[in-house]
Amino acid sequence: MDVTLPRKTSGSEETRDMKQETIVAQPAIETSRFVLRPLRVSDAGLMSMYMSDARVAKQATNIPHPLPPGTVDAQIARAMSAERVDHIWAIDATEQGGSELLGAILLSQLDRDQSEISYWIAPAMWNTGLASEAVRALIEANPLRNKTIFASVFQDNPGSARVLTNAGFEYLGDAESFSVARNSKVATWTYLKKLK
Repeated sequence: MDVTLPRKTSGSEETRDMKQETIVAQPAIETSRFVLRPLRVSDAGLMSMYMSDARVAKQATNIPHPLPPGTVDAQIARAMSAERVDHIWAIDATEQGGSELLGAILLSQLDRDQSEISYWIAPAMWNTGLASEAVRALIEANPLRNKTIFASVFQDNPGSARVLTNAGFEYLGDAESFSVARNSKVATWTYLKKLK
């Protein structure tokens, strides 16, 4: 759902220039096993626990290890901001009798109706199909109305590569990305999926 709001840009109190800005409302997306829902402040505890795990941090480009205080709170605040570029969904299984946070999946908006998808899953849920289901659900919902979604995974994480190929992503080539947790560049496989 798009909501167009006027935004004050400059001028005196009597004459303010108005600019139209589109804010994307982040929907909840239901599956049979969980709900993808926007992050909330109460997610901080579980997010800190999982993101502090070296196994999770080392498979992401931007999670430091050890996790500095305030990192999760800042990420939640950015995710809740109306001016966000990253749209982050919690993988929440409470309605199905599970944990309220099993992982997170993110779309980072790029230009020309494109985004980059990334995700992390709690280690106890690895190899359960959870990541595959979350990626498929987010692509099917296509909440940002993307035409193309990109992804990359570290080459030492073939399970994450299978998640993408099973969701219909096509291999583009090899590259490398800097891993904050590893403090080095790491070889990656890059992918894309065309949606329209």
